[in-house]
Amino acid sequence: MAVAPIARTAHRHLDVDGVRVFYRESLPERTDAPVLLLLHGFPSASHQFRRLIDVLGASYRLVAPDYPGFGHTEVPDGFTYSFDRLADITEGFVQRLGLTRFVMYVFDFGAPVGFRLAERHPEWIAGLVVQNGNAYTEGLSDGARDFIALRPGTPGAEETIRGLLTLDGTRGQYETGVPDPALLAFDGWTLDQHFLDLPGRKEAQVALAFDYHSNLQHYDRWQSWLRKHTPPTLITWGVGDPFFPEPGARAYLRDLPDAELHLFDTGHFALETHLPEIAPLIATFLDRTWPQQPAARRSR
Repeated sequence: MAVAPIARTAHRHLDVDGVRVFYRESLPERTDAPVLLLLHGFPSASHQFRRLIDVLGASYRLVAPDYPGFGHTEVPDGFTYSFDRLADITEGFVQRLGLTRFVMYVFDFGAPVGFRLAERHPEWIAGLVVQNGNAYTEGLSDGARDFIALRPGTPGAEETIRGLLTLDGTRGQYETGVPDPALLAFDGWTLDQHFLDLPGRKEAQVALAFDYHSNLQHYDRWQSWLRKHTPPTLITWGVGDPFFPEPGARAYLRDLPDAELHLFDTGHFALETHLPEIAPLIATFLDRTWPQQPAARRSR
């Protein structure tokens, strides 16, 4: 019986402006393999892409960093948490790694981080894979709008945010909208909570939650960027997402009418339940998008 190739994955750190960025990177045999930059969401880290890397990493170069305040990335004392700073460090990471052209996978927090990169370096972006990564006001649920409206100093605001950082809150983000919870491995939210419980991590998440409203101020610019550059785009979306409902997926078609859209009966973390359906879509998209793009060099 033939067994599909499984990726070899390296686990490394890069120093970027005093931040020790952890990342995982598949090692395909082809040095000119298509490159997919994987930008994770809240409250997770690059480990959310482990299974996708195993499935696709033998044929494609998948690179997944942890942002400051997430996963195994280490930050110096006094680091200021904002979405601009997450983008700054991710930009420096891409430059240090020597990536000059890649398809970008944006999920949840990965959308505001990734679209900041795209604005700064449109020449980097060979295409987009958008998975429950929002850039439109209609893509915000009422609950998301209420959460984004929280401000420092408002009575109960920080307590509301911290309530989402508990084990029950983290698990709920995985389970909400999923018809069959048996398809979810407990590992995801358990590992997420381990990192959330590290010293200083909840404070980092509170700061980012209070800064999330800054992303909405960029929506018009990001939509303009999409219309101007029209990157090839694959959209995969869990329609049971309690934060970013289905209208946020369809809104991309207004600016990218040629985008490929696939909706799945699942929640926020669609890869957890629908990897067998989504991975082949990504592979086909990379094969179709990449051939005319210059190869990125690999940093060893």
